[in-house]
Formats: sequence, structure tokens, C-alpha cells
Amino acid sequence: MPHAPDEGSRVRGASPPNAETFENQVLSLVPSLRRYSRSLAKSDSDGEDLLQDCVEKVLVRRGQWRGINLRAWAFTIMTNLYRDRHRRLIQHPSVELDDTLGLTAEDVSGDPLEKTRLQQALNALTPDYRAVLMLVVVEGYAYQDVADMLSIPIGTVMSRLSRARRQMAAHLAEDNIVTLRRPK
Repeated sequence: MPHAPDEGSRVRGASPPNAETFENQVLSLVPSLRRYSRSLAKSDSDGEDLLQDCVEKVLVRRGQWRGINLRAWAFTIMTNLYRDRHRRLIQHPSVELDDTLGLTAEDVSGDPLEKTRLQQALNALTPDYRAVLMLVVVEGYAYQDVADMLSIPIGTVMSRLSRARRQMAAHLAEDNIVTLRRPK
């Protein structure tokens, strides 16, 4: 399981990060961290909570950053925060207040049918497959970077990505209204 580097593992000769530069670098990561958090949490509000916790943890643990790859470090922290929350939810399940009262608001932005289909296909993936798919396809990380972030072998990254793509394609093909035909 990936974990944040500890104080003792700072690269020798690396100076502590300048506070203003470090905060600006963290701010520049917020859009990609937001996409990743929403995909992991499967909802905008839970994703925002995860993002807020991640940014807070990154800023509080600034002194533990090795000074090598802030982006990978922040994504690793978010992945670990998500895994901890997921474990807690399994151990202590809860019911959303909006679900019990029927107070959920509909999203009216974009093409709702395509957005919903894509979101359902993404949510149907296991958390491990979804994390690899988001990090490689959406965030553009190399396989080795994802393997380092998630502490898994690179072959596992490739197989999870392949299975995630197949499952997404199968899920999206199931819901097609118009049957796709090959031209003769």
C-alpha cells in the first residue's frame, strides 16, 4: 500500500520547500486532484470532501515531502485517504439523508444521457480498476508512476487498465439504444 514518505527519507541535500512556491504548486494540482477525487468517491460532494482532506494533509505534511514529485506524492495521499474512508464505510455503513427524503437535485449540465452512462460505467468498476484508469487515462501518468503511487507491480497496472477498459466498453455497449452494425 502506498504511503507518504516519512521525515527521515528526505532526499539528502534537498532543502525544505519554500512555503509560497509549495502552496502555488499545490494549488496548480487542485483541478486534477478534483477529477481524481470525484472519480474515486463516485459523487461530487464526497469528492470535494476527499479533495479538501487531501489538500489539508499535503499542506500540513509539507515537511515530509522529499522534494521529488509533488504531483505523485499528492495523488498517493489522496489514494490512501480514499482507501481509509472506504474501509471505514465498509465497517460502519451509513444512509445518506438526501436518499431517505428524496431531496437530491438533478444535474442539468451537458448531455445528461451520455454523462450518466459514462458515470455508471465508471462507478461499476472496482475501486482498484477505477483508480488505475483515472490515473493513466485521465491524469496522463505513465504506468511506472502509477505503479509507484499505488505500490503495485507495473504488470498489475497494465492488467487492471486493460480489464477496466474492457469492462467500460462492455458496460457502455450494453446500454446502446441503437445496435451498431458493420457496413457490408
